[in-house]
Order: sequence, then structure tokens, then C-alpha cells
Amino acid sequence: MFVDSVDLMISSGKGGPGSISFWTEKFVANGGPDGGDGGRGGSVFFKVDNNTDTLSGLRGRVHIKAENGRPGEGRKCYGRKGVDTYITVPPGTTVVDQETGEELFDLVNEGDVIMFLEGGKGGLGNMHFKSSSNQRPTYAQPGLPGITKDVRLEMKLIADVGLVGYPNVGKSTLIATLSNARPQVANYEFTTLTPKLGVVHMGDYDSFMMADIPGIIEGASDGKGLGLEFLKHIERTKTLLLMIDAANYREMKYQYETLLVELQRYSKTLATRKHAIAITKIDSFSVEEVNVLTQTFLDDIGIKANTTLNKFKAKEEYISYGFEQDFGVDLPENEPLFVLPISSVAHINTEALRYSLGNFIKSVKEEDEA
Repeated sequence: MFVDSVDLMISSGKGGPGSISFWTEKFVANGGPDGGDGGRGGSVFFKVDNNTDTLSGLRGRVHIKAENGRPGEGRKCYGRKGVDTYITVPPGTTVVDQETGEELFDLVNEGDVIMFLEGGKGGLGNMHFKSSSNQRPTYAQPGLPGITKDVRLEMKLIADVGLVGYPNVGKSTLIATLSNARPQVANYEFTTLTPKLGVVHMGDYDSFMMADIPGIIEGASDGKGLGLEFLKHIERTKTLLLMIDAANYREMKYQYETLLVELQRYSKTLATRKHAIAITKIDSFSVEEVNVLTQTFLDDIGIKANTTLNKFKAKEEYISYGFEQDFGVDLPENEPLFVLPISSVAHINTEALRYSLGNFIKSVKEEDEA
């Protein structure tokens, strides 16, 4: 099960109370106060672990609490500190305060350990309150209470490429063809209700992560359909593959523009992501029909089919659009890096897409690191 949002009450431990004690021992006259301090309560930490890829381990846990500090004891013995609690989350987890809606932490780096709630301080024992005017103090401090917060943990997928398209456009079939993922595939809309991740291998040492995202519809940025549940999952992906269904009753240009509009309305940052286009389900047409559809689409969105894809060429009988030398990462934001007709079922141009996406992702990463 993929769990992407969990509501929790989290509490740090309260400090242990100080001790009220007096030294009473044979042959020791007027031993005086010797009550020790209470132990500090346990703190709560978030730990980012790459070996965890969902929030399902936290499902059903209503209240997570660190241990309280132990009380102080006589003979100036300090109470034991409460055991800290570590909440393990996958990279890409956001911690949101439920009361205010404020984003408290954005946990993205593997191995990070971040203190969330500090435990309450232990109370002072009565040995601290001895004075010339009060030789026998009968007072010790109680420990300070811990802190309690209601938070929502949201998991946003971190993938190299996110598949974006209308429902039933072929995203699940493509990720099943290219990667080790085995999502449910069926011929009806919204088969995919939760995002699926798959590793796409380009060789023995090269691979990238692909995310199969539930389908988008008009008004998704306003919460329609799966709405924001869809859009928040692609926020962290560096690159997007917009999938356009050639066999759909909606015009290809209309599909493309709708996807861009919903991305733009949801997030200005998301709208600047580099993207490519795959025209799907071309096995429903002849080569000539596919070329006409592709050329019409290219004309409609204002780009020229003047080159073939770098490294791994598409089948020459199909029109494709790409770059001979590189993937032009300095292109305008709204222009795709390549357009490629594919069929996941018939395995037409799927290998070309595999290597084209790999090179595309690599070029974007190099640009970000520069």
C-alpha cells in the first residue's frame, strides 16, 4: 500500500520531578538536603532513511510519545533521561502543522536527523534550595512538561521523471514496459489511484526512477478528480513526460494545453520543469496516419520535426522531434525537449524513449549542478 499522508499527534517527554530527600545516616549529624534532579524528558527526532519509501509504517499510530524523564533520588542521584524517539520517514516527506498549516520541515536529504520536539527539563532537587535562612528545604521543582503538536506528514515522490497525462492514456502500461514496476493495468479511467515508482535500467550501471501518477483532468488544480493528490506528487520531479493519447476523443493539442494549464495554475515552479512528449497508442493507426497526426500536432504547438533523437533513434518511418547533439536544456520553458510517437503494447519506439529519457534526465541534472 502506498500511504502518502498521515496525521499524527507527537509529544516529547516531560521532565522528571526533583527529589525531596535528607541525608540520614548513622554518625552523620545534620546531613542536610540531598535530593537529586529529575531527568530530562526524551526528545522527538525525524530521521530520513532511503530504505523507507512510504509512510505506511506510521499508519494507525495516533500518538507518538517520547519517554518521560525519571524522578531524582536521594544521595544527590539524578533521574535517568527519557529515551528519545526517532520517527523514520522517506526522503521527500514534508511536516505540516495541522493547526496553522505552516510547513515546519522539508525532509529531503538521506541521513538527516532533525530534532522536532525537545523534551521537558527535569526539576531541581531540594539540595539546590538550601540557604542560610532555610536549612531544611522541603521543596523541589516538578519537571517541565513536554511539547505536543498535531502534524500531518506528506510524502511527495522524488522521481527523476514523472508521467503526466489524462486518465487511461497509457502511463501504467509504459512504466510496466520500461521498468520493474507492476502497476494494475486496465482499460478504464482512474485504474491507477496511487502513484507507483519504477526503476528504468539503461545498462548495468545506469538507471533512473520513473513515477506513474494518477491521471489528471481539467480543474485538477482546483481539486477536481484526484486533483491536488495528483499534482503534489510531481512537485519534486525534475523532469516530466507529458503523455498524449492519439486514440482519445480529445484533440492532442487540447490534451497538451490542458496539462500545461493545470501545472501552471497549481505551481509556477512546476510549470518551469523541463518536459518531453510521448504520443501514445500509435498501434491503433497505420504509419502514414501516425505521421499525419504527429505532424499536425507539431504544427499546432509550433515546433518543427527537423531532426531525429540523439543516441537511440526512433524507427525512421515515424516522425519524431529531438536534437542531434544534446537536449537543448536552455530552450524556452514551454517547448518540449523531444516529441516521440510510441506504443507500449506493441513496443514501438519504447527503447528509443528509454534512452532518450535517460539522456534528457542526465542533461538536466548536469545543468542543475553547473
